[in-house]
Amino acid sequence: MKWAKFSFHNVSLSKKLLIMYIFSVLIPIVLTNIIFYTVTINNVKQQQMHDSELALKQISHDLGNIIDNAVGISSSFYTNANINHFLEKNYPSDIDYVENYETYLRTLYQSSPINPSIHSIRFYTDNPTMIYSGGVYPIHDIKNLDWYKQIKEEKNATPIVLQSTLDDQTKTFSVIRKLDYFNFNYKQKIVKIDIKPSIIENIFNNITFKGNVYLLNDKGQIEYTTNKGIDFGKKKIYIKDIARKKETVTLTTAYLENTYPQNWKVVGTISEKTMIKTVYKSGRFIIYLACINILLPTIIIILINRSFLRRLRRILRHVKKMGDQNFEKIPDPGYEDEIGILTSEFNRMTGKIKELIQDVFMANIQKQEMEIKRNRAQLSALQSQINPHFLFNALETIRMRSLMKEEIETAKIIHNMAKMFRNSLTWGKDMVTVREEINLIISFLEIQKYRFGDKLDYEIHVDRNAEECIIPNMALQPFIENASIHGIEPLKENGKIEVHISFDGNQLICKVWDNGAGMSESQKQQLIHELENENDMGKSVGIKNVYYRLKLYYQDQFHFQLDSKEGEGTVIIIKIPNQPRQIKKTKVLENHLYFPK
Repeated sequence: MKWAKFSFHNVSLSKKLLIMYIFSVLIPIVLTNIIFYTVTINNVKQQQMHDSELALKQISHDLGNIIDNAVGISSSFYTNANINHFLEKNYPSDIDYVENYETYLRTLYQSSPINPSIHSIRFYTDNPTMIYSGGVYPIHDIKNLDWYKQIKEEKNATPIVLQSTLDDQTKTFSVIRKLDYFNFNYKQKIVKIDIKPSIIENIFNNITFKGNVYLLNDKGQIEYTTNKGIDFGKKKIYIKDIARKKETVTLTTAYLENTYPQNWKVVGTISEKTMIKTVYKSGRFIIYLACINILLPTIIIILINRSFLRRLRRILRHVKKMGDQNFEKIPDPGYEDEIGILTSEFNRMTGKIKELIQDVFMANIQKQEMEIKRNRAQLSALQSQINPHFLFNALETIRMRSLMKEEIETAKIIHNMAKMFRNSLTWGKDMVTVREEINLIISFLEIQKYRFGDKLDYEIHVDRNAEECIIPNMALQPFIENASIHGIEPLKENGKIEVHISFDGNQLICKVWDNGAGMSESQKQQLIHELENENDMGKSVGIKNVYYRLKLYYQDQFHFQLDSKEGEGTVIIIKIPNQPRQIKKTKVLENHLYFPK
């Protein structure tokens, strides 16, 4: 199947405007807003990521500074000879201990600047001569604690930083260090510096970070977190064991900015929804802006579209009315655009056409009357040109046979002749049913069979649905006559004529076939040429008369086909519109050779 070449000229104007609106207005605006919205979300997300990373770095930096301060204080105690002497000395009496305590330890507390990040400083020793109070505690109280075991196993003089719990069960961090710097180290001495829990909490609850913060040790275990659903104080929990949503983003900073503790780092988790929450707030504004950008051009285009499409359609309706001889003018408000000018010109043209119609109206009527008279005269002439010579030949044959023989068949032949004469003389009946036409054909063929004897045989096949269709009187008989005289008569034997009338949809198909002498190709082309040229009657007047009559009745709806080969016979096919009507049924076809399908 070949597809017609596409052209915008075949697309209606309204569809062209719709296509222009979709591809020039709607799609660009929608794509622009989608791209703007996507870029804005990505930019805000990147900015949030950057701000979150800065917040984690700030947490890492602040926590490292506090731990560094605590480590620095522990270092000052580690190298302070007075403190170490105070903890190493054996006191003979309690008064002696109190005097030394007032001299070394209390003076140290008072003279040292108070660090706001330090919650408490505790000294642990196994010196039995000391009074355990005022920040000094016995070691045997902590021997079962994990941090004591850890600091005891520490071979280096480095401090350790670990998570601890104060008396009120508040979680914080502590810096713990052995005091074994000097050579006179005979007793076990440990200093424990606790950082204020509120300081730790303030550092981790950074208002600029919208997610959860985790402090991880070198093993990936959580030492501290802002996630309220995790109890990190009872047991160590690995960060990898925490269930997180798919849309959660994990941010990892560098290690803490100090030497102690080693390989500790701050990790943050934040959901994308939280990160772009500000975008969702501005998303409504973007949607409102997109709606305005879409609706405003749409309204303007609709108004412009209605401005000229409605008027163009009105002009088109009036143009179509002109095809029905309705020359009505278009109401013209006098607009000055191109459509207004077109409307004015259409009205002017309509007025001119009306004037021309008035001028030529009478001439056209006279011309039509003359044409009708000419067609009637031509029809009468065609009807009168039916060549009756076969009747005379048949009568002569009958007369000669009647003289030679006394046969009963003569009565039947005379009866058929009477029918033929009666039908030929009844010209007032222009249209007959197929049944009536077939009865006439049978009468003719019976006469011809009587004439030719066994040399002629015939068959007639008619659809029962086609019997009541009406056709012009004697529309098929001349073709039967031509087949009998010019086709069968030259044969010596086995001549045959077949008539087929079928009903196909809205068409009546009539086929006349004979196996007679036929025609050469040149004779066939000459006959077809003569049929097409109405002014050249020439020979075969009977066929031409029928051909012209059918063409007058059916105009372009009449189809005629002629096929013939010399020595093989002739086939004539006629197709005319189906015109059934309810009429009184005539006598059943009389011949036994009538074979309805």
